[in-house]
Amino acid sequence: MIATDALEHPAGTSQPTPTLPRGLAGTPDDREMLRAAVDLTRDIATARPEIYWPDMLASALVGYAALAGAILAESPLVAAICGVISALALYRALLFIHELTHIHKNALPGFRFGWNLLVGIPMLTPSLMYEGVHTLHHARTRYGTAEDPEYLPLALMKPWSLPVFALVALLLPVGLLIRSALLVPLGVIIPPLRRLVWERASSLSINPDFRRRPPEGDFARMVFWQELGASAWALFVLWWSATHSWRPLLIAVAVVALTALLNQIRTLVAHLWENEGDAMTVTGQYLDSVNVPPPALLAPLWAPVGLRYHALHHLLPSMPYHSLGEAHRRLKAHLGLGSTYERANYAGLFPLLGRLVRSTMLPR
Repeated sequence: MIATDALEHPAGTSQPTPTLPRGLAGTPDDREMLRAAVDLTRDIATARPEIYWPDMLASALVGYAALAGAILAESPLVAAICGVISALALYRALLFIHELTHIHKNALPGFRFGWNLLVGIPMLTPSLMYEGVHTLHHARTRYGTAEDPEYLPLALMKPWSLPVFALVALLLPVGLLIRSALLVPLGVIIPPLRRLVWERASSLSINPDFRRRPPEGDFARMVFWQELGASAWALFVLWWSATHSWRPLLIAVAVVALTALLNQIRTLVAHLWENEGDAMTVTGQYLDSVNVPPPALLAPLWAPVGLRYHALHHLLPSMPYHSLGEAHRRLKAHLGLGSTYERANYAGLFPLLGRLVRSTMLPR
């Protein structure tokens, strides 16, 4: 559940000190924190279906009901309010894709199928777009390197790169429609296109150099059915819109674009983005990641389903989202003020955005 290579040698055993790179990548592992993260949370490490199912179903229900309200409303103000509510609820429902990549395949029977049927396929974001990709971001030797699909050194880039990074998310719903309705069906008869779409347009990654490997075994069979469902739904939506009205689709596209923008803003502050491509220690990865614990009041809206504890998640990737708050309280109480654990806790979204903007303005 936690990266164990930092815990292999017993305390007191003499080991050669490796040469560490500069910056956070050169942070030695805090063994006390790593051991505490494991030892203090064993009893809360089981995913609870009585929490997962109602949360996911309620989020999807509110999201779709509010979307219907936005489509049917005659008042622009009412439509806008419904659209914002829909975007927030569907955002929460969509982010259960993150949980699917980490929970044991037998932990929540039927949850993956149910989520894909109710959320992933209707939103043209089936779990195939995250499963088998996100775990690479947690790999001990990949995090923060050129082989990490979810890492860019944003803090070391130009200031204009930040608004471009955020606003490009507004194009996501149109891109998903083109992918499922056009590119995937064409790929059935054009193998080079199929390979290109899989490598470059089948993962929720931010690293433009990432190339996805072909699916194999059971995962390949799951990919087939998910792609078939998403393409069938996209083609039906386009046919219905062309023969009835484009208004519902345009409103849905706007709502999903807002959801994608919110997620992209959250991504901007999920890490400090200061690594220059070196492999990092587990503690370095933790300190390059971000927790926004209470009393930050708005964090459950912009970082739902446990993502307000993103740094803690990098210590305990398999910890279910509903246990992260308790895990945080235990570790904070055990390790105390001034600990390494405290250094990854931040006050809120806007201070983090300000920190990132200032980092891009530093001379290089």
